[in-house]
Amino acid sequence: MSKHEVIIIGGGPAGLTAGLYASRAGLKTLLIERGIFGGQIVNASQVDNYPGFPEGISGFDLASLMHQQATKYGLETTNADVTAVKSGNAYDIVTSEGNFEAQAVIIAAGSEYRKLGVPGEEKLVGRGVSYCATCDGFLFQNMDVAVIGGGDTAITDALELSQHASKVYIIHRRDQLRAGQFLQQQALAQPKVKPVWNSVVDEITGDNKVSGLKLRNVKTSETTNLQVAGVFVAIGNVPNSKCFADMVELDETGLIKTNESMATSAPGIFAAGDIRKNSPRQVSSAVGDGATAALSVFKYLRERG
Repeated sequence: MSKHEVIIIGGGPAGLTAGLYASRAGLKTLLIERGIFGGQIVNASQVDNYPGFPEGISGFDLASLMHQQATKYGLETTNADVTAVKSGNAYDIVTSEGNFEAQAVIIAAGSEYRKLGVPGEEKLVGRGVSYCATCDGFLFQNMDVAVIGGGDTAITDALELSQHASKVYIIHRRDQLRAGQFLQQQALAQPKVKPVWNSVVDEITGDNKVSGLKLRNVKTSETTNLQVAGVFVAIGNVPNSKCFADMVELDETGLIKTNESMATSAPGIFAAGDIRKNSPRQVSSAVGDGATAALSVFKYLRERG
């Protein structure tokens, strides 16, 4: 079994930053990623709000630079799917490619955007379908777009998009929003924002890019077509925390509870990025989490002896 001082689960911005800090501190570190290094950020065509890139940078390029910088200092990486974490004298990380052992663990497995699960969604991701208004809103200057959802994230997205788009439709299955009252008042007072009540999306239409939505009224079953160039899905996130549920304390939505040092309820296990409770789910905050978690691991291992 391969032994390391720290194993990082997840290769997004939080995990890669944790790997950079841990390896630079001289810790024997392994990062395990089940997919593409960089996480969800690789899907962003342009990132304009990450410090140091005034002209913006593609998510793929930013992720590549982070990976290159982290591995420069000796971080080991491997592709595998983590299925369990078991405790003993050390932590045993069970994966699809075998088991690994570590004295400390940083969970940075992130979360996945909750999908609508309708025809056209998967095909048109990156071609008008987005899950991040902050990342992609500027691409829809003077175009009509739709936001799917009625919570705080959806309404915040609608307000963000109103700075770019000519019209922002809020598609919501109920006749009132779930977002906080202040956000609702802001959105409904914005002349560019138009709610479409009691409606759900049956299909996202378009060949090479989004051309519209097929909507269904949940009360009357009437179907309508709505022409939009962009669709922003904001119906929540699903944290990738299921296989850690027996090891660390989660909240009711599956997010990992941490303190300000990124420590979880289990000694030697830390969490960073989108998977932890109260994360803003931004690249810059994930990077901060990763750095904090790695510094906390270094302190934990030093005090443990």
